[in-house]
Amino acid sequence: MKIGLLITARLKSKRLPMKILKDLNGRTVIERIIDRAKVVKGVSDIVLCTSTNPQDRPLVDIAAKNGIYYFAGSEEDVLNRMFSAAKLFNMDFIISVTADNPLFSIYHAELAIKEAKKGKYDYIKIEGLPIGGICYGLKNKALEVVCRVKEVIDTEIWGHLFNQPRVFDVCVLPAKGKYRHPNIRLTLDYKEDYRFLKRLHREIKFTGVLSLGKVIDYLDENPRLLKINNKCVQRKLTPGIKEKIDRFYSRNLKTISGIKKRIYKYTKEKLKQGFLTLT
Repeated sequence: MKIGLLITARLKSKRLPMKILKDLNGRTVIERIIDRAKVVKGVSDIVLCTSTNPQDRPLVDIAAKNGIYYFAGSEEDVLNRMFSAAKLFNMDFIISVTADNPLFSIYHAELAIKEAKKGKYDYIKIEGLPIGGICYGLKNKALEVVCRVKEVIDTEIWGHLFNQPRVFDVCVLPAKGKYRHPNIRLTLDYKEDYRFLKRLHREIKFTGVLSLGKVIDYLDENPRLLKINNKCVQRKLTPGIKEKIDRFYSRNLKTISGIKKRIYKYTKEKLKQGFLTLT
């Protein structure tokens, strides 16, 4: 099984312009994410997925400079961009990381990879980590199914399209022990988030990459730092949009299930014929 890691990134942020090019103790935010991705074990290729918009050209240059692949695709349709990249690089399964999360959990990314290798799951999600610590696992064929049936173009927040147990085999990995801190905010969206992340990268001693565990330990010892960005509100799907997605799946369950069956069957037939190999 070929498992790739996709970093979805653009430079379109309005609340904090060019946020992923900002400095975190000598490396840009996006470079910190690339550094972390390189440490994740079990990944065949790392691809920075950006758009064809000329504004995003600096990200292509950063990918090349840091020795990883890049893919330029749809501006608004993140899922289509991810699927096109996964298809180009012949990935069977992907670990998805967003460029807002320079402290995503390497440990939990490897847990997701371990589950992916069992071949049972279409969608792997991790619950209970700090905001910004998460990543997701997706079977490429499940991604193809959703890209085929979805009715929306703007797919920046896409998890609920896969969290549909009637169609997909979903694996939920709960964060345990000290990692279970869902109220800590480690993502980058506001200027307060940047101040917070900058402080962490400056004050915590580390070499290579800053581990999430070390960050949590430091915040346990210095809880005052949490006040820097604790008023920031995380963007998420509204209950109304979730209900709309659920109704769409309920209304079209037979059709979607049929499309999934054909896509998955095609893959199995090609494997039998020797056109594809899983290792």
